[in-house]
Amino acid sequence: MQRIMGKVNMSTLGRASFGSKLGVILATAGSAVGLGNIWRFPFMTGQNGGAVFIIIYIFCVLLLGIPCMISEFIIGRHGQSNTARAFSKISGGSVWTLIGCMGVLTGFLISSYYAVVSGWCLEYVYASMLGKIHGDPTFIKTYFQTFSEDPVKPLFWTFLMLLTTYLIIENGVRDGIERASKLMMPILFILLLIIVVAACLLPNSFKGIEFLFKPDLSKVNGDVFLGALGQSFYSLSLAMGCICTYASYFSKQTNLVGSAIQIGVIDFIVALLAGLVIFPAAFSVGVSPDSGPSLIFITLPNVFQQAFSDFPVIGYVIALLFYVLLSMAALTSLMSLHEVSTAFLEEEMGTTRKKAALIVTACCMLLGIFCSLSLGAVDSLQFFGMPLFGLFDFVTGQLMLPIGGFLTCIMIGWFVPHKIVRDEFTNRGTLDNIGLFRIYLFLVKYVCPICILFVFLHQFGWL
Repeated sequence: MQRIMGKVNMSTLGRASFGSKLGVILATAGSAVGLGNIWRFPFMTGQNGGAVFIIIYIFCVLLLGIPCMISEFIIGRHGQSNTARAFSKISGGSVWTLIGCMGVLTGFLISSYYAVVSGWCLEYVYASMLGKIHGDPTFIKTYFQTFSEDPVKPLFWTFLMLLTTYLIIENGVRDGIERASKLMMPILFILLLIIVVAACLLPNSFKGIEFLFKPDLSKVNGDVFLGALGQSFYSLSLAMGCICTYASYFSKQTNLVGSAIQIGVIDFIVALLAGLVIFPAAFSVGVSPDSGPSLIFITLPNVFQQAFSDFPVIGYVIALLFYVLLSMAALTSLMSLHEVSTAFLEEEMGTTRKKAALIVTACCMLLGIFCSLSLGAVDSLQFFGMPLFGLFDFVTGQLMLPIGGFLTCIMIGWFVPHKIVRDEFTNRGTLDNIGLFRIYLFLVKYVCPICILFVFLHQFGWL
């Protein structure tokens, strides 16, 4: 490991950086804002009692999400290099370097199957434009199953999404990632607001709004609390290498605490607005709010069709805008996942950004082919009773992410010299936040590892 990290330090030779504070916030928020907010957060909220889940989720973001994000900020900015090398630098080249390597691998594996799901979003944009999503609920369900199991169509959209990501990444941090984030994030918010207004004007939509904002304390139990803990961890893109890699492009003047809070707020607002789209529309047509993972591609097309049955043109436009929104959210996250591997190859292989980005894109396409085909076209791509797509999701989401997050907290809290952590946290004493630093250090040493451990054990039924 030392031999690999001992190559020429590309990070000190004119390393790229974000050009503005707005670029920092929008790019990093774009990494966090993705399908986890617009898809997973609403169905998790629906399955866990609505408003009471949101309250607990906010508490968990403050307790777990923000401290973990700050930890990755500290590692990335201190290292000024790709995630693997950043962990090596801050840990003195010890065995903790392996956590950074695992983060790079996690981001790469997620990229391969996340690109497939992102491609599904593009298919639904195309289908919505042509008015293909119509008919009764059975037709809509059959449409998704037929499409996802097709050996060719999903691959076309997967490749298109990865090609778009490549064209952004190859242009670098400022001209690629930052510029794209400054364009897409405002559009994403505008689209969300338009769809929220349309959904909240539907008949009986107030029931969905009430479900989202009126807490039912009888729903509170251990499962709800642990579910909120897990969602707070996953929705902020922690332990995937994304936050750490983006932080390596931060300037020494960037306020890490303030940035983490702002990104957490943006992430939550997007998730809440997504809830204000889905629940008012669902209650308007009598659809259960706990429809689960099928919500986006099976339940929602039916909801939009029924909700706007008296005004089919409006229903057509809302469905189209929603899937455009979903595609953009998927792209901003895919950009950050792609950048993790691109930065690693560029610096460790000493190659150009364009070549590194091309290698990552090609490898993601190759794995994406197998992930997509495993969903029905090729039965032999089943492992341990799961399709390859599901296996990658399980290994990364339920094993690598919590283990990576847990070990990162242990490393920062117990093994990295506190002076290094404090200097990054306070911008070398230029920020008067030493009191916050003590709170942060307590959380990252004790609270965060325990919470992550509880989530890890709970998901396997061991708690």
